[in-house]
Amino acid sequence: MTLPDLTHRQIATAFANGFDHILDYDALSKICESARVKGADFSEVYIERRLSTWITLVEDKINVVRAGIKAGAGVRVIRGTHVGYAYCEDLRPESIEIAAKTAAYITHEGSPESFSNPVNVTPPRTDQSVTFYRLESDGKKKTDLLRRANSAARDEDNRVKEVSCTYYDEEKEIRIVNSDGLQCDDQRSLYGFHVFVLTGDGGKNNFGYATGGGRYPFTYFEKRTPEMIARDASRQALRKLRSCECPAGQFPVVINKGWGGVLIHEAVGHGLESDFNRRGSSVYTGKIGQKVASEYVTIIDDGTILNGRGSSNSDDEGTITKKNILIDNGILKNYLYDNYNARLMNAVPTGNGRRESFAQLPMPRMTNTYIARGKDNPEDLIRSVKWGLYAQTLGGGQVDIASGNFVFEVQEGYWIENGKITYPVLGANLIGNGPDILNKIDAIGNDLEIETGAGACSKEGQNIPVGVGQPTIKIGEMTIGGTGLRRL
Repeated sequence: MTLPDLTHRQIATAFANGFDHILDYDALSKICESARVKGADFSEVYIERRLSTWITLVEDKINVVRAGIKAGAGVRVIRGTHVGYAYCEDLRPESIEIAAKTAAYITHEGSPESFSNPVNVTPPRTDQSVTFYRLESDGKKKTDLLRRANSAARDEDNRVKEVSCTYYDEEKEIRIVNSDGLQCDDQRSLYGFHVFVLTGDGGKNNFGYATGGGRYPFTYFEKRTPEMIARDASRQALRKLRSCECPAGQFPVVINKGWGGVLIHEAVGHGLESDFNRRGSSVYTGKIGQKVASEYVTIIDDGTILNGRGSSNSDDEGTITKKNILIDNGILKNYLYDNYNARLMNAVPTGNGRRESFAQLPMPRMTNTYIARGKDNPEDLIRSVKWGLYAQTLGGGQVDIASGNFVFEVQEGYWIENGKITYPVLGANLIGNGPDILNKIDAIGNDLEIETGAGACSKEGQNIPVGVGQPTIKIGEMTIGGTGLRRL
C-alpha cells in the first residue's frame, strides 16, 4: 500500500487561509448570542479543522494508511449547573445555528440554579509560546521512516522475531467565541512514532517498546532518528530475555526519570482535576493548604512547555495556558480548572479545559504534568538501596480516584542489591496509594526530563495527548507485586 501525498497546495487550502473566509468572529458571535435567547448564563461556539495521517508497518509491510481532513463545530450552552451541547460535522453557518438551537433547548428543559460567579475574561496573548509547525506533505518520507525503523530493529539481533511500527501526525486549527466576549484562535501540530519489538530465545519471549515525537517540525526525526527509536525497543526486549521473576513484598523503589512520571499523572494528577473535587469524589477534596506530600515534592502542570505533547497556546475553551503549581513542597495549592467547574467552585480557570474534538464537551484535564527537579545525584538514589527495585520503564496502570489506590505494571525493571543494579526482573507491579506514596518520596534527582514522545490520556471516553515527566525519584518503601523469591 502507498500513502497518497497531501500536496502543499491542499494543505494551504485547508489551513493557511484561516477561518475568516468561512466564519469570521462576527458571524460566530451572532450564533453564540442566539443560543442565549432562553436565558442561559453562558454560550460558546468551538470550531475545528484537523489534518491527520496514520500509517502502520507490520511484518515488513505497510498495512494501514489513513489520511484525511475533518472539520466541525460544537456549541455549548450553560444554565446554572445544566449543560447543553450539540455539534455538527461541517462548518456551514446554518448547521452551526441548528446546533446552537439544540444546545439551548437542552438547557432550557432543566431547572437548575444560576451561576453566582461569572468568570473574568483574560485577553488572548498575541505572542505564541507554543510554536506551530506545518506538517510534512510528502507521504514517501513518512513511509521511509517506518521502513528504516523496521530494518534497524531486525538488524539488532537474530532473536528479534516480530516488529511493528506506527507513524502519525496531526495538524489542528481551532477558533473559539463565547458570550463573555472571548475570541480565540490556536494552531497545533503533533508527530508520533512508536516501535514494538518481540524477541524469542529458547521458548522464552519478551517485548520492547520505544517512542518518539512531540510538537516538533518533521526535522525532529533527523535528531531522534527512527533507527534510534527502533534500537531502543529491540535492546529493551533483548535485555528482558534474561529476566528473573520479581521478588514480592515491601521494598524501596527507584523510578526512572521522564516516562516514570506517568505514575504521578495517574495516581495523583487525576485526583487534582476540579470536576472530581467539586463532586467530592477525590481523595484530595477539601485539602487545599494542607500537607499532602513529602516536603521534597513539588508537582506542576504546565501547558506552555516547548514541544510538550500537552502544550498549546490556549486550552479548548480559549483560556491561556500557563504553569500551574499544584503541590508546592508538599502543600496542596490548587486544582486543575476548566471554565464550567471554576464557575461553580468560585475559582479561576487554569487553562486546563480540554476536549478530544468538536464532538465532545471540554472538561478539566492535565497538560504536561511533572515532579519538579530535586537536588540529589540520581546514582546516589540507587546506591542508598540495599534491597529494592529500579523501575526503568512503567507500563499501564489502574487508579481509583476516590481512594487514590493504584496498581502499575513495570514494563522494564531491575533488582537492586547492595546499591547496585543487578538482574532484570519480570512480572513486577507497583501497588500503593497516591497520597501515601507522595509522603514516602524521600529523594528526588536533579535530572528532570519531560517525555514528549508518548502519553495519551483517556477520561470519560475522550483521548488527548499529554506530557509526563519527573527526575529520578526514590520511594522509601512500597508494595511490589511479584512471583519470585528474595535473594539473600
